[in-house]
This record gives sequence, C-alpha cells and structure tokens, in this order.
Amino acid sequence: TRMSYHCFASLFWANGFFSRLNHALQGGFFSSPINYFISKPFLDKSVKKILMNIVLNGMEAIANIGDIIISTRNHYQENVVKGYQKIPPGSYVVLSIADSGSGIAPEDLERIFEPFYTKKVMGKSGTGLGLAVVWNTVQDHNGFIDVSSTGLGTRFTLYFPTTQISAQETTGKTPIEKLMGNGEHVLIIDDEATQREITSNILKRIGYSVATAEDGDAAMQYLGAHSVDLVLLDMIMRPGMGGLEIYQRIIRKFPGQKTIIVSGFAETEEVTKARRLGAGAFLKKPYDIETIGMVVKNELHSGK
Repeated sequence: TRMSYHCFASLFWANGFFSRLNHALQGGFFSSPINYFISKPFLDKSVKKILMNIVLNGMEAIANIGDIIISTRNHYQENVVKGYQKIPPGSYVVLSIADSGSGIAPEDLERIFEPFYTKKVMGKSGTGLGLAVVWNTVQDHNGFIDVSSTGLGTRFTLYFPTTQISAQETTGKTPIEKLMGNGEHVLIIDDEATQREITSNILKRIGYSVATAEDGDAAMQYLGAHSVDLVLLDMIMRPGMGGLEIYQRIIRKFPGQKTIIVSGFAETEEVTKARRLGAGAFLKKPYDIETIGMVVKNELHSGK
C-alpha cells in the first residue's frame, strides 16, 4: 500500500495532511496486502504517533516543493540485515516514510534518536523529542529501525514483527476458548498509554471488563470507588510512585487484592519483595494473548 503527497514545506499544511492521513488510516490504510494480525490500538495510536513525527521532520527538510511517500508491505527476511540497527531474520510488516528534503548530515545521523538532540530552533519548530518518541514506540513493539539519507532525501524504514494468528484463532497450544474470561473486572496500572491500550484490548477480546490507571494515585482513587477482581501492575512507573510502593499502598487499604506484577525487565528485587508481600504471578513484557490469558485466568482462580 502506498500513499504519496506532493507538498509545500509549510507547517500550515500539516492539519490538512493529517486529516487526510487519519481518514486513510481509519479507512483501511493497512488493508491488503498487509494481512497480518496487529492489535487495533497499535494502528490507531502508535502508527499515527510515528507518522506525525517523521512526516513533520520531512516537511521541514523540504525547502520549497517536494514529496513525502508513505508505503507498507509484508516482508520476510532470511538473513540479518546490518542497517541503522541489526535486523534479525523473520516476518515483518514494514512501514516506510521517505521525503525528498535536504537529508541528514552523517555526523547527525547517529544521534537523531537521542532525546533533545535537534537542529531545530527550540520552541519554534520542535522540542527535540519527536524522533526519540519514534524510537521508543518502535522499541515498545519489539521493532527495528533503518535510516538512510543523502542530499536528495531521507528514508525511515520501520520493521514490526508479525504473526499470522489473530486473537480469534487458536493461540499456540491453547484454544482461544480456554483463555476466555467471564466478565471479571481487571484494573491495568501502567504509565505507558500505548501499553495500557494494547493490554486492555487483549483482555477485552478474551472476555474481561477492563479499566486503566496511569499512576498510583489514579489507581487508588479507582480502587476506592470500584470493586476489582484483579490488578495488573507495572513495576517500572515514572514519575511518582514505583510499582512496589503502589502495591504496598493497595494491600494496606485493600488487603487480599489479587495482583499480577508486570515488567519488561527480568524479575528484580522489587518484584521479589512484592511477591513476598502477597502479589501473584510475574508477567514479563512483551507477552502474547496466550501468555497473558493463561496468567490472568490462573490468578483469578488461585486460592489466594
């Protein structure tokens, strides 16, 4: 699938572009030939965030009139590719954004994803966080980035690992029916909005009622007003209270509250402390629908 826009390099044009881009995304931008299962929140939020930041950079790199070309494809890679990152073999959905701007200087290219590294005028055209957001979003989805740039333009190529198994099909060795909940109420506590939405989407697909909280204060407020069957608590929270402190507050006020500890890192000392205090299973990110489905179901039906 390919979208091409011939544009004047003016930020006044951005609203119209993103209006049309949003329409394309909603109307099936990732329809055939992109036929792999990717969660809807990823399409709705993460792709738009990536596109917004890269496209705005491309627009500013175009001096007068030029092109920004957005394309997607299915891709199977047999060998390791050494580009901006080493990209391992596997099946990917590839998102490419190319512009015909002035390009990125070689000495700047290796630093473009660093937070606050920018050649723009601070407060006028950017904060220096745009490409750092792109980098973190791609990493959150276990993806990879390649960047090539010359004096004739820049191309960002993003690789997202795929699966041809949808949430409605059998997952791994466990039939989807065995993962289904019965409307139990789950509270997800995570400071990452994208992660909250992806996890929420998965749990809703398999029959759970879901609420979310972005920090400890929001979680305590919600728990004070609602009965919750299970809490999914991320250990690495910033800023403010960390996961262990949040869990300690939860069990002081709501003794016996069933909780699963979640983290993108190995089981740390804080995770061990939380489990000694009564927390249940440890769930490591990233997880698939089968893993989270079984962990949630087992915890709900445990004797704790």
